[in-house]
Amino acid sequence: MYWLLNSSIGRKLTMSISGLFLIMFLLFHMSMNLVLLFSEEAYNMICELLGANWYAVAATLVLVAGIVVHIILATFLTLQNQRSRGSSQYLTSSRTKTEWSSKNMYILGFVIILGLLLHLWNFWYKMQFAELTGIHTGHFSPHDGAAYVKDLFSCPVYAAVYLIWLAALWLHLTHGVWSAFQTAGFNSKTWFPRLQTAGYIIATIIVAGFAAVPVRYLFFQ
Repeated sequence: MYWLLNSSIGRKLTMSISGLFLIMFLLFHMSMNLVLLFSEEAYNMICELLGANWYAVAATLVLVAGIVVHIILATFLTLQNQRSRGSSQYLTSSRTKTEWSSKNMYILGFVIILGLLLHLWNFWYKMQFAELTGIHTGHFSPHDGAAYVKDLFSCPVYAAVYLIWLAALWLHLTHGVWSAFQTAGFNSKTWFPRLQTAGYIIATIIVAGFAAVPVRYLFFQ
């Protein structure tokens, strides 16, 4: 544990592991959201299953811890690289042209955090927290998540903000996926192009899945 937090390689590895953990969560969350496009009843059943219970609260705390660790390490590594490399960013490979996303991972991360805070306010606070505490702040019951999502994404402003947030997430993930595996040791000439391709595929699947919901209720109600 000491090595992971007190050496440059250890911090990069910890950040990569936390990033992969968050990617797995995004895939799960995206899959859950897609259920709404096929059945509102099934979506509400999933929300109820993952709502006000001890294991949902525990999972939320673990997720928050993963996000906090990722942010702290990203901040530390960014500042460290700026001191040692000037304008270079961490984990930039000499085998490929420096991508815009790789040079602006921290900026993209900041945009993603802002979008995440808005997302937590609209969904976690007004749904899970409302169910846990019995404090309802909106026009919809926290037990009817489908109605709330439909109403929220029928607003063009919020749908547009959400899609912009997803665009930043896509740019962050296209670099983050292959970078995480590269840090874990998959950095040979054979694996490098494969991981880059995998990064684009995984990022596109996640973002397209999330974007399908606001697009559906904004344009095809």
